[in-house]
Amino acid sequence: MSGHSKWASIKHKKAAVDAKRGKIFTKIIREITVAAKTGGGDPDTNPRLRLAISNAKSSNMPADNIDRAVKKGTGTLDGFTYEEVVYEGYGAAGVAIYVQCLTDNKNRTVSEIRNIFSKKNGNLAGAGSVAWIFEMKGLITVDANAATEDKLMEIVLNAGAEDFSREGDNFEIVTQPHDFEAVKKAIEDAKIPVGTAALTRIPKNLTPVDAANARSVLDLIEALEDHDDVQNVYANCDIPDEVMKEVG
Repeated sequence: MSGHSKWASIKHKKAAVDAKRGKIFTKIIREITVAAKTGGGDPDTNPRLRLAISNAKSSNMPADNIDRAVKKGTGTLDGFTYEEVVYEGYGAAGVAIYVQCLTDNKNRTVSEIRNIFSKKNGNLAGAGSVAWIFEMKGLITVDANAATEDKLMEIVLNAGAEDFSREGDNFEIVTQPHDFEAVKKAIEDAKIPVGTAALTRIPKNLTPVDAANARSVLDLIEALEDHDDVQNVYANCDIPDEVMKEVG
């Protein structure tokens, strides 16, 4: 089965470099709070909360932090009220960018996100301008040394995976959202450690980015990801490996 998303591979590489625990904790706590607010505080009946808690544990977040975030979401503890907002725009070379935020002040956030786009050679666009490019999928990664390709492929396809590929040092498994938990559980039941697991947005098509524009595109994405209110940034850039090595 063919590879599906050069951007997914770029994000994995960036995550290893950009892992700032404090900022990661802040984003996870907000996600737990909103998940608990919208779907209730019981992870057994709230898949979004269950995934958020799983990600928190994978990031070694203390149990007390998780518990407080859930209680703030359900109203048991006082806390900020976060609202989910999405911004769409374009970077250099016409790269489509989709930004998910959780904010307690929409006016502040939209002003700051617009400013980031403007300063980094991009432009904010209207609602729906690029959303259609990205499909919601489950994405699971497994270290290529953790299992043989044939064994892992058999496990995930039998469990309902949609796509399987080798991307650098990882195997990447793509699922429909409703099959995500079953595929993840099948891998774990086989005693194969999961690297990352998330519901994400994968582009239907990719925009080629040459060396002249790659740094500009990555600078915009990094600036957006570094903003406190931003939870996720998705882009449809296709940057060749040799260019990625040049721009670092």
